Amino acid sequence: MAIGIRFTLAGVAAEQFDAVNAKIDPVNNKPDGLLFHASGPVERGWGIIDFWESRAQFDSFFGNHVARAVQESGMEGPPPEIHEFPVHEYFKS
Repeated sequence: MAIGIRFTLAGVAAEQFDAVNAKIDPVNNKPDGLLFHASGPVERGWGIIDFWESRAQFDSFFGNHVARAVQESGMEGPPPEIHEFPVHEYFKS
């Protein structure tokens, strides 16, 4: 079953997010199991919403790619607030 992941990166600005994203390069290196990704500024920092085929695929990508890119970029701050929710249905137009 697909899952949704919504998380907030407190205190993160677009430039910091873009620096990490450039290291990951998800457009050219599509993460296994990623169905949809969007991000943008939120009240306390940066917000992200993803849809994945499984939580295991998200955890693998986050642990193997995101964590390393965050460390390499020098981004600091509290851990992300991650909220998972079941996806009842989705479609691509």
